[in-house]
Formats: sequence, C-alpha cells, structure tokens
Amino acid sequence: MNTVLVTGASSGFGKAICQKLIADGYKVIGAARRVDKLSELARQLDDNFLPFQLDVTKKDAVENLLLSLPDKFKPIDILINNAGLALGMEPAYEANYADWEIMVNTNIIGLMHLTRIILPEMVKRNSGYIINLGSTAGNYAYQGGNVYGATKAFVKQFSANLRTDLLGKKIRVTNIEPGLCGNTEFSNVRFHGNGKQAAAVYQGVEFIKPEDIANTVSWLVNSPKHFNVNNIEIMPTAQASGGLKVIKNM
Repeated sequence: MNTVLVTGASSGFGKAICQKLIADGYKVIGAARRVDKLSELARQLDDNFLPFQLDVTKKDAVENLLLSLPDKFKPIDILINNAGLALGMEPAYEANYADWEIMVNTNIIGLMHLTRIILPEMVKRNSGYIINLGSTAGNYAYQGGNVYGATKAFVKQFSANLRTDLLGKKIRVTNIEPGLCGNTEFSNVRFHGNGKQAAAVYQGVEFIKPEDIANTVSWLVNSPKHFNVNNIEIMPTAQASGGLKVIKNM
C-alpha cells in the first residue's frame, strides 16, 4: 500500500484529495497548519489517514518531517504539493507587498522545501510521483493576478525541469492547472475574508469542484507507470482562455 503526502489538506482540493485517495486504498498523510480542521477530517477517515501539522514555509519543520513520521507511513511514495494561496487582486502598483511575500513563501518556497526533502529518497528507490498544483494563472495573465500568476508560472517550469532532471528514473511529475474552482476557501482567502466579494466570483457559473481535482489526482496516481502526464489544464466549460482584450481610444 503506497503512502501519499498531501499538503494543504485541511480544506478545498487537499481535503477532497485525501478523502478520495483513502477511498482508493492509499495511506495518506494530510499536512496543514490548522490542527482542528485536520482532526475533524481524521474523524471522517480510517486509520490509514495521518493528520500532520505542518507549515510548508518553515524550513526546519519540513526538514524534520521524515524523522517525525511513524514507520507505518514511511516511505512517502507520492508527494502532492497542494498548499498554496492567492492574496489580493489589486494592480501591481497598489498591491500589498506583504501579500506578495506570503504568496512567494507558500507557493514557491514551501513547494521547494517539500520537494527537495522527499525527492532524494524517491531517487534512491527509483520510484515515486510528484504532483504539483499549479493554475491556469501560470499560463494566462489577468488583471490583478500579478505575483500569484508568477508563482504558478514558477510551478509549471519547475515541474518541467524536474522531469528533465529525472529522465531515466522511474519517477513521474505532473503539474495540474485548474481554472475557476468553487467550494473552496480560495477566494475567501484572496479577498481577506470578504465573503460577499468571494461569492460574486462564482455567481451564475458552473465551476470546477474540489472533487473534480481529486478525481483527476486519483486517475493520475492509478495510471500505468510507463507514461507521464506532464501538464493537465482543467477549466469549467463556462471558461476559456481565448480573447485578447483591446482598449480603444486611449
């Protein structure tokens, strides 16, 4: 039975991924900062789920991760770098710089921490899978996406470079790039708890749900090991990337 580490497991994609992979028969380590949310999730799942308090931005905590795990949950066969967030949608010249730093530390530095700690063990075993949660924001610019989009562009390129470094080894790497997704805390966090503003993002749209991403992860980890899905971009049918906006009579 393979062991999966899922970061950002307390809500949204991470929570749904944990639930799905437990149902698939995996052992799952659900890592997040919020112990209360993890404990609530643990009560819903069986003994193959391990709630683990972890802040991915804290290098020392990440470095101690492998030493802190019970033997039952070693080694980690699959790493799902899901922890991430967006903060604010102001134009770059009005953005809160502290928000920029938090996004970089979580979406980039945190992902780097986990990957660098766990990847060497995968290489030793010549087996493993790393799934990174990117975003369509890393492919297409939109107003107010400035640093958030840049962090997800990093995730895309980092994933591609990992694949290149791992060529010849039996380790797969996939970057999942979701578009508009609802039923998560994403927009509530982005708008600093403004529920009305967050709800307006999804009004009248049949959006992607956390279960859609969890089902995608399930398909990936259960797919044949002889092929690798480099990137998978997922949008709701109501969304498309087309259309280059032009402002006339400036």
